[in-house]
Amino acid sequence: MKNNDDQKILLEVGVKIFLYSELGKFLFLKRSAPYSGQKICKWDLPGGRIKPGEKTEKALKREVREETGLALEKIEKVLAVQDILRVKEKHIVRITFLGKCKLGKIKLDSREHSEYKWLNLNELKKYKVDLYLSPVIKQLLDE
Repeated sequence: MKNNDDQKILLEVGVKIFLYSELGKFLFLKRSAPYSGQKICKWDLPGGRIKPGEKTEKALKREVREETGLALEKIEKVLAVQDILRVKEKHIVRITFLGKCKLGKIKLDSREHSEYKWLNLNELKKYKVDLYLSPVIKQLLDE
Protein backbone atom coordinates (compact mmCIF):
# COMPACT_ATOMS: atom_id res chain seq x y z
CA MET A 1 0.00 0.00 0.00
CA LYS A 2 1.22 3.53 -0.74
CA ASN A 3 0.17 6.73 0.95
CA ASN A 4 -0.30 10.12 -0.74
CA ASP A 5 3.46 10.69 -0.77
CA ASP A 6 4.08 7.39 -2.66
CA GLN A 7 5.76 6.04 0.47
CA LYS A 8 5.24 2.33 1.02
CA ILE A 9 3.35 1.54 4.23
CA LEU A 10 2.73 -1.94 5.59
CA LEU A 11 -0.90 -2.37 6.69
CA GLU A 12 -1.62 -4.98 9.38
CA VAL A 13 -4.65 -5.87 11.48
CA GLY A 14 -4.27 -6.75 15.13
CA VAL A 15 -6.59 -7.96 17.85
CA LYS A 16 -6.48 -7.36 21.62
CA ILE A 17 -8.86 -8.43 24.34
CA PHE A 18 -9.94 -7.22 27.75
CA LEU A 19 -10.09 -10.75 29.10
CA TYR A 20 -11.93 -11.32 32.36
CA SER A 21 -12.57 -14.40 34.45
CA GLU A 22 -15.21 -15.41 36.94
CA LEU A 23 -13.30 -13.27 39.45
CA GLY A 24 -14.45 -10.19 37.52
CA LYS A 25 -10.89 -8.93 37.03
CA PHE A 26 -9.04 -8.38 33.77
CA LEU A 27 -5.80 -10.03 32.70
CA PHE A 28 -2.97 -7.60 32.01
CA LEU A 29 0.46 -8.59 30.71
CA LYS A 30 3.74 -6.72 31.14
CA ARG A 31 5.74 -6.61 27.94
CA SER A 32 9.25 -8.10 27.95
CA ALA A 33 10.50 -5.36 25.64
CA PRO A 34 9.31 -1.79 25.09
CA TYR A 35 7.33 -0.89 22.00
CA SER A 36 9.28 0.81 19.21
CA GLY A 37 10.45 4.28 20.23
CA GLN A 38 9.77 3.71 23.94
CA LYS A 39 12.18 3.10 26.79
CA ILE A 40 10.11 1.20 29.37
CA CYS A 41 8.08 -2.00 29.28
CA LYS A 42 4.40 -1.25 29.76
CA TRP A 43 1.31 -3.24 30.65
CA ASP A 44 -0.94 -4.36 27.83
CA LEU A 45 -3.60 -6.88 26.86
CA PRO A 46 -3.31 -10.31 25.29
CA GLY A 47 -3.40 -10.11 21.51
CA GLY A 48 -1.45 -9.86 18.31
CA ARG A 49 -1.65 -9.81 14.52
CA ILE A 50 -4.18 -11.60 12.35
CA LYS A 51 -2.45 -13.89 9.85
CA PRO A 52 -3.52 -13.45 6.20
CA GLY A 53 -6.62 -15.57 5.58
CA GLU A 54 -7.24 -16.14 9.31
CA LYS A 55 -10.66 -15.22 10.69
CA THR A 56 -10.71 -12.59 13.42
CA GLU A 57 -12.21 -14.82 16.14
CA LYS A 58 -9.74 -17.61 15.38
CA ALA A 59 -6.83 -15.16 15.58
CA LEU A 60 -8.05 -13.84 18.93
CA LYS A 61 -8.39 -17.37 20.36
CA ARG A 62 -4.94 -18.30 19.03
CA GLU A 63 -3.28 -15.21 20.49
CA VAL A 64 -4.88 -15.71 23.91
CA ARG A 65 -3.76 -19.35 23.95
CA GLU A 66 -0.21 -18.55 22.72
CA GLU A 67 0.33 -15.65 25.12
CA THR A 68 -1.39 -16.99 28.25
CA GLY A 69 -2.20 -20.68 27.88
CA LEU A 70 -5.85 -19.84 28.60
CA ALA A 71 -8.86 -20.72 26.46
CA LEU A 72 -11.08 -17.88 25.29
CA GLU A 73 -14.60 -18.86 26.33
CA LYS A 74 -16.72 -16.00 25.02
CA ILE A 75 -16.28 -12.85 22.95
CA GLU A 76 -18.85 -10.30 24.09
CA LYS A 77 -18.31 -7.23 21.96
CA VAL A 78 -15.92 -4.92 20.15
CA LEU A 79 -14.79 -2.08 22.42
CA ALA A 80 -12.65 -0.08 20.02
CA VAL A 81 -11.06 0.08 16.59
CA GLN A 82 -7.87 2.14 16.53
CA ASP A 83 -5.16 3.20 14.12
CA ILE A 84 -1.78 2.33 15.66
CA LEU A 85 0.92 4.51 14.12
CA ARG A 86 4.08 3.86 16.18
CA VAL A 87 6.41 3.25 13.25
CA LYS A 88 6.52 5.49 10.17
CA GLU A 89 6.38 2.63 7.65
CA LYS A 90 3.63 0.65 9.42
CA HIS A 91 -0.10 1.22 9.94
CA ILE A 92 -1.81 -1.24 12.28
CA VAL A 93 -5.57 -1.34 12.67
CA ARG A 94 -6.25 -2.72 16.15
CA ILE A 95 -9.62 -4.19 17.12
CA THR A 96 -10.07 -4.46 20.89
CA PHE A 97 -12.64 -6.87 22.26
CA LEU A 98 -14.22 -7.71 25.59
CA GLY A 99 -14.32 -11.41 26.42
CA LYS A 100 -14.29 -14.08 29.10
CA CYS A 101 -12.07 -17.03 29.93
CA LYS A 102 -12.02 -19.72 32.57
CA LEU A 103 -9.32 -19.39 35.19
CA GLY A 104 -6.37 -21.65 34.63
CA LYS A 105 -2.61 -21.78 34.90
CA ILE A 106 -1.04 -18.83 33.06
CA LYS A 107 1.87 -19.79 30.80
CA LEU A 108 3.67 -16.69 29.54
CA ASP A 109 6.03 -16.62 26.58
CA SER A 110 9.02 -14.83 28.14
CA ARG A 111 9.99 -13.41 24.74
CA GLU A 112 6.74 -11.39 24.78
CA HIS A 113 5.74 -10.88 28.43
CA SER A 114 7.56 -10.90 31.76
CA GLU A 115 4.63 -10.99 34.19
CA TYR A 116 0.87 -10.89 34.51
CA LYS A 117 -1.73 -9.56 36.92
CA TRP A 118 -5.49 -9.91 37.31
CA LEU A 119 -6.68 -6.37 38.06
CA ASN A 120 -9.83 -4.30 38.04
CA LEU A 121 -9.68 -1.08 36.04
CA ASN A 122 -9.19 1.12 39.11
CA GLU A 123 -6.21 -0.97 40.27
CA LEU A 124 -4.68 -0.51 36.83
CA LYS A 125 -4.26 3.24 37.47
CA LYS A 126 -1.05 2.42 39.42
CA TYR A 127 0.59 0.85 36.36
CA LYS A 128 2.09 2.28 33.19
CA VAL A 129 -0.06 1.08 30.30
CA ASP A 130 0.30 1.24 26.56
CA LEU A 131 -0.63 4.62 25.05
CA TYR A 132 -3.37 3.10 22.88
CA LEU A 133 -4.85 1.18 25.82
CA SER A 134 -5.57 4.30 27.90
CA PRO A 135 -8.60 5.59 25.91
CA VAL A 136 -10.22 2.14 25.94
CA ILE A 137 -9.77 1.88 29.72
CA LYS A 138 -11.37 5.32 30.08
CA GLN A 139 -14.27 4.21 27.91
CA LEU A 140 -14.81 1.11 30.09
CA LEU A 141 -14.67 3.17 33.28
CA ASP A 142 -17.27 5.59 31.87
CA GLU A 143 -19.72 2.79 30.97
